[in-house]
Amino acid sequence: MAADGEIFLSYRLRRPLGHGRGYAVGVARSTDGEHFEPLTMIRKEEMDTDSLERPFMVRTPDGTWRLYLSCATPGTKHWRVEVLEAAHPAEFSARDRQLVLPGDAKKGVKDPVIIRRDDGWHMWVTCHPLEDPAETDQMVTEYATSADGLDWAWDGVALSGRPGYWDARGTRVTAVVCSGATIVAYYDGRATAAENYEERTGVATGSEPTVLTAAGTGPAAASPYHGGGLRYLDILPLADGRRRLYYEMTRADGAHELRTELR
Repeated sequence: MAADGEIFLSYRLRRPLGHGRGYAVGVARSTDGEHFEPLTMIRKEEMDTDSLERPFMVRTPDGTWRLYLSCATPGTKHWRVEVLEAAHPAEFSARDRQLVLPGDAKKGVKDPVIIRRDDGWHMWVTCHPLEDPAETDQMVTEYATSADGLDWAWDGVALSGRPGYWDARGTRVTAVVCSGATIVAYYDGRATAAENYEERTGVATGSEPTVLTAAGTGPAAASPYHGGGLRYLDILPLADGRRRLYYEMTRADGAHELRTELR
């Protein structure tokens, strides 16, 4: 996010399949949105988790910074979301952690996307079913609201997969843009369990945050390599009216890297 003349980035580091999972979350800053200086790093051991997923960083009205972390509960398929607070992004510490989305025995929660407007805090969060071990890779996006960004009230499923389409197995909202009465959401989707880690990006719209409708019959963006993975798209509005995009993309060698482009 942009603040105080700089761009602050939170990102996940992950080892290759078979060699570990998300082992750390980093925070960095930049003056141009392309060249970043690392500020701090939170490792999975500090959060008592088997893996860390994509983080989400926000700043409260009083200037406090928050880093929302998706944490895999050890030895299970369950996910929870915890938050760290600091006066500056360089000062995030796992010692100051607070559980905000515990999930439960039937549902794991992760990858929140949060925006704050005049009417309060809004969140779209990915949920995985846990009752059937063979189905835990499925995902839907649920919507919740809050007065403070910490205590959340659930309002139901906002976006789910479409049988027979490229996003049949699951949908994960990664960015939300509000333009007047229209909500535009960008989301990751996959057709099968085998496409896990290689989700592609789609677009959904709506006039209510609880009801998003996927657009088109295919993904809006994908990598030309390997399984086509192009996921976790985020959009940063800039002061000059342009927008900088960040996303994870599969390379020709099968590895994933973080990319940016200016629109």
